[in-house]
Amino acid sequence: MGRLWRDVSVSAAVAGFVAVLVGFTSSAAIVFAAAQALGANAAQTASWMWALGLGMGFTSLGLSLWYRQPVLTAWSTPGAAVLAVSQGVTLPEATGAFIVCALLIMVVGYSGVFERLMSRIPVALANALLAGVLARFALDAVGAVSTAPVLVLSMTAAFLLGRRLWPRWAVPGVLAVGMAVAAALGQLHLGSVSWVWATPVWVNPQWSLGAMVSVALPLFVVTMASQNLPGVAAQRASGYSTPVSPVVGTTGLASLLLAPFGGYALNLAAITAAICMGREAHPDPDRRYTAAAAAGVLYIVLGLAGGTIVSLLAAFPKALVLAVAGLALLGTIAAGLASAMKDDSHRDAALLAFLVTLSGITVAGVGSAFWGVVVGVVAQAVLHARKAD
Repeated sequence: MGRLWRDVSVSAAVAGFVAVLVGFTSSAAIVFAAAQALGANAAQTASWMWALGLGMGFTSLGLSLWYRQPVLTAWSTPGAAVLAVSQGVTLPEATGAFIVCALLIMVVGYSGVFERLMSRIPVALANALLAGVLARFALDAVGAVSTAPVLVLSMTAAFLLGRRLWPRWAVPGVLAVGMAVAAALGQLHLGSVSWVWATPVWVNPQWSLGAMVSVALPLFVVTMASQNLPGVAAQRASGYSTPVSPVVGTTGLASLLLAPFGGYALNLAAITAAICMGREAHPDPDRRYTAAAAAGVLYIVLGLAGGTIVSLLAAFPKALVLAVAGLALLGTIAAGLASAMKDDSHRDAALLAFLVTLSGITVAGVGSAFWGVVVGVVAQAVLHARKAD
């Protein structure tokens, strides 16, 4: 404890605050949309925020203090996007799928087969799957222009200006501008906000083969391939050698415990973790773990205030939420497409996976994310077989 107090600094605390602010404002709307798509009511949606906030908070705080290295966890943003476009899946069925996904993460994490398992799915296909899922949010943001042109175009201008002048604060700036414009137009109903603490709501899981295939497996794939892999890469790029297997396994265990309350999937953070691993957090790399620990404390507070957060998001006009989500994901979509298309040997298969995922088709009750992976893997196998002849 004495070392912790010596290592704590203002810069580390600020870095943790910025990481939480950027992470929360850039994707809370997507988690909110995912809960609503599965039929969650206001109390259940608040429980999601409670579970995810406490899950991220205690894993970030505990792992960072245990290893004395910056370990920041996050909810699975692409996983939330998969849930938001799921069709015909009830909340109890999705809860069962969350449990299965958590068990899979624990198995591949604690067993040490994480990297070997993920290597069977080409990175290009994983990125195409991610881009296809997230691109639907960007399309929804474009469609919102027809219903709220002034609001959405103002937010787009703020995004472009923010990316040019202050990239780290671009998304929070978009949210601030959107709230200001919505208030000026009389579309922001803050009077309906309820300032209450979140209460956990248990959902009894139901087991459905369709939900396992269309929710659990895509959620597992995008969480491991599009979240945990970049998270490990971010740690290695910053010079940290945090043990991968126990950390990933711990996120799976936390997800398992919180799944009935809405903790659908936790994973290593990448973009926000980089904020806690940089020189801005502290000049001494050995003291930057306090930034991730500070972020963990803030996530716990936000989780406890989940009821207020849900009612605040509900007070926003739908176009504002769509625009924030779409603009916040542009960078991730672009990076996913760039990575998916850069290798000639994977380009055709990745493009097919992207288009099938983007289509939103449902076949035999199974969503497009799964079929995108199937089509991509089959196409890659055929193309490689053709080249081998």
